[in-house]
Amino acid sequence: MSADLIAHLQDLSAESGRLTARAMFGGHGLYLDGLLVGVLIEEGVYLKADDETRARFEAAGCAPYVYQGQQQPITMSYWSVPEEALDSADTWRIWLRLAQEAALRKAAKKPPRRAKKAAR
Repeated sequence: MSADLIAHLQDLSAESGRLTARAMFGGHGLYLDGLLVGVLIEEGVYLKADDETRARFEAAGCAPYVYQGQQQPITMSYWSVPEEALDSADTWRIWLRLAQEAALRKAAKKPPRRAKKAAR
């Protein structure tokens, strides 16, 4: 994945928080202040969507990331972004905020992690 693309996204995100990228699944995960909000995979930028935001992505002509599973195609909850979002910090921040909100809703639905028992 292009370090230049990651740096560009970090520049676009500067007013939204700290955007970092970490290698994962043959691409990179995009984290905004430590929260997974997107992925960079196959030279594409995909942001987290959920039931509340999916229609906005669809209306903008975006598409979900789909990969071939062992039996059938698997559709992920990460959607491409409009091309103009990669050219404008103001537009990028709108889409990034939608992804952040979706990721926060997902995190709120997860049960709390149980503490590990101390070794005896």
